Amino acid sequence: MKTDSSGGSVITCLKNLLNEPLAMPRILTNILLFQIGWFACVLGAAYSQPLIGSSIAIMIIAYHLYSTLDWQRELLLILIVMLIGFFWDSLLVYQGWISYSTGQIFPGTAPYWIVVMWGLFTTTLNVSMKWLNKRLLYSICFGLVGGPLAYLAGSKLGALEFIDKQSGLIALAVGWGVITPSLLALSQYISHFGKDTQRKIACKG
Repeated sequence: MKTDSSGGSVITCLKNLLNEPLAMPRILTNILLFQIGWFACVLGAAYSQPLIGSSIAIMIIAYHLYSTLDWQRELLLILIVMLIGFFWDSLLVYQGWISYSTGQIFPGTAPYWIVVMWGLFTTTLNVSMKWLNKRLLYSICFGLVGGPLAYLAGSKLGALEFIDKQSGLIALAVGWGVITPSLLALSQYISHFGKDTQRKIACKG
């Protein structure tokens, strides 16, 4: 009897991930804190209080860094992703697909609260989204569906407005279909950068 190798590999990956010490509590905490931060930012923007939501998200990011062994690399990853997010969401605004009513420091650019949300999203890459590492098809599908849904939810809650909904959703689907696997690859690169060299030097020593 044949089995689906790709599906089996994902199940195996998830089992290995959950079998790590304290993996399940950490993953559940990571998901819960991300959701709290997401709603804080979105509802804060919707009720014209973006600073409150952003502050909550920043505290969650700080806690994540505190609980991470290699916080310097994780902080570098967060800052890079926030910069990517700023340019991506500013592009959506510039193209006239999406409009934000609060939190814009510079006119025509992404508001600071959604840039903070990119940092918040980064805290999931090496924890609750870790199972997607090296699973290109799954990570593409995750971004392809999850990206537009997140922005749709934000618009329903009043944090943003679609000016050209069809074009905006297509751009979000394509963009996040590329962004998600790219960020996962970036997280792996930063996490392992220099470590192999250090191991070789240690072995030679």
